[in-house]
Amino acid sequence: QGRMNHSTVTEFVVMGLSGQPELQGIFFIIFFFIYLVALLGNVIIVIAIIYNTTLHSPMYLFLLALGVVDVICTSTIIPKMLENMLVLDKTISYEGCMSQLFFFTWSLGAEMVLFTVMAYDRYVAICFPLRYSTIMNRNMCMALLCTVMAIAIANSWVHTGLILRLTFCGPNTINHFFCEIPPLLALSCSPVRTNEVMVFAADIALAMGDFILTCISYGFIIAAILRIRTTEGKRKAFSTCSSHLLVVSLYYSPVIYTYIRPASTYNFERDKVVAALYTLVTPTLNPLVYSFRNKEIQGGIKKVLCYNQIFFKKE
Repeated sequence: QGRMNHSTVTEFVVMGLSGQPELQGIFFIIFFFIYLVALLGNVIIVIAIIYNTTLHSPMYLFLLALGVVDVICTSTIIPKMLENMLVLDKTISYEGCMSQLFFFTWSLGAEMVLFTVMAYDRYVAICFPLRYSTIMNRNMCMALLCTVMAIAIANSWVHTGLILRLTFCGPNTINHFFCEIPPLLALSCSPVRTNEVMVFAADIALAMGDFILTCISYGFIIAAILRIRTTEGKRKAFSTCSSHLLVVSLYYSPVIYTYIRPASTYNFERDKVVAALYTLVTPTLNPLVYSFRNKEIQGGIKKVLCYNQIFFKKE
């Protein structure tokens, strides 16, 4: 009853990465550049894969999905973050905050499961090359992508739904650069135990579970690589695997760290830096690590650029 007497929060104030005004200009330039690289990199890859029939294979289909997820992830967070760096009124409406939470949580879940699916695809390709086209057929690819979407949507609905049940009646300042679960739980006037339990369960099942499955897949891949007789073949395969594992580790480690703890242990100044790794850095690195080093993707991008040049000359 006491909680009902408080006024309900209709908007939140987002503190951002730093409360120091003199740093806002520098941060704006840095994160505008990061957003531009992430957006252009992922959009170019998506267009290249769509318009090149030679890239219509399972591996590139999953890369296309990863590119779309990364665009949604960065576009959910960075534009509002950049806007808040330029204005004095650094607010986001309650509805806007919940929308940002939903789409970010969706992209977080989708990316984690996609990394596992992509690792499985590489496992089948390297360990069972003769049976690859039979195992990774069209139906299998669609089933895997539907599974990714279903898990991501279910994960997002559960966490957003549980946040919507909470009462926000006191302080409305989010000590973060976007609406994420941990800082919102810290602001709630109502008990957050159920939220914490579900976040912990999702972290164990999705983050740790997917990370372990991804590592197992790469373990089998490395074992298969060691059987390659040529030194050049081994070097090329190890180079690809190591870069993939580096990006995966950069993504999973901070996610596991952020979501496995109770609300009382959050340190938001440190957590902002950690969150930047999986919200900003990884979506920017994904095109560079997974695609731009790939000769077939490079060829696909060149075809798209050549087609556009011809089209504009005709115009």
